[in-house]
Amino acid sequence: MEIEVHGCRYYVEVSGKGEPLLLLHGFTGNVDTWTETIAYLRDHYLCVTVDIIGHGKSSCPADEERYKMELVARDMIELMNKLGYAKLHLLGYSMGGRLALTMAALFPDAVESLLLESTSPGLKTEEERLQRKKGDAALAERIEREGMEAFIDYWQEIPLFATQRTLPSIQREAIRQQRLQNSVKGLSCSLKGMGTGSQPSWWEALPRLSMPVLLITGTEDKKFTKIAAEMARLLPSAVWKEINGAGHAIHVEDSAKFGTIIKEFLSHT
Repeated sequence: MEIEVHGCRYYVEVSGKGEPLLLLHGFTGNVDTWTETIAYLRDHYLCVTVDIIGHGKSSCPADEERYKMELVARDMIELMNKLGYAKLHLLGYSMGGRLALTMAALFPDAVESLLLESTSPGLKTEEERLQRKKGDAALAERIEREGMEAFIDYWQEIPLFATQRTLPSIQREAIRQQRLQNSVKGLSCSLKGMGTGSQPSWWEALPRLSMPVLLITGTEDKKFTKIAAEMARLLPSAVWKEINGAGHAIHVEDSAKFGTIIKEFLSHT
């Protein structure tokens, strides 16, 4: 289905029954990101997946300001309100995790629990954010210059996804085809508007988040393992799960273990 929120059209899929769980994909993803995860959850939770602005079948505005993390967080809250849910569980991966964390920081009363896969609260200093914005802008220019196929071929080979090279070739090709469904304009604006350098830093907000929080990382993803360790110390009610041998996208690399951990955590919230 399509739901219009604040002038932006979002593609949404709903399946299952029970308390609402909003699942937010990462950069270059879409609703298909969560197909295997939902198989573990739909019997007990109403799973809502959405193509985040600039991705999949959702709107791709030309104005990068429309992609600001705070605005998209507001969109997600309003989208769930339109579906009839004032409170929800939140699961986000990477960029989607940063969006979920933004929602929890800005709208804490709406978030029953927060589940973050390979997620950062942002960068701590203005200097770090400025450097990252420059990097994201350069990457956006690369997408615009070289086109979608060349960019996706580059993106799937970056070190962050090195552990996915051991996946079966048919699975890797399916991921590639899903990424190719995105548009040059959408991904470029997403990088510039929702990138880590553009978003607020939520490090200081972590001690104020009183809802149950699950942090999940792969041991081979050294950067996000270190970030999760620091987040776990700051969050009042956090559980941190490390998946041995997994990298950044645990839901892809070990979908059975990931789905089981998510289901068990939600059952205790």
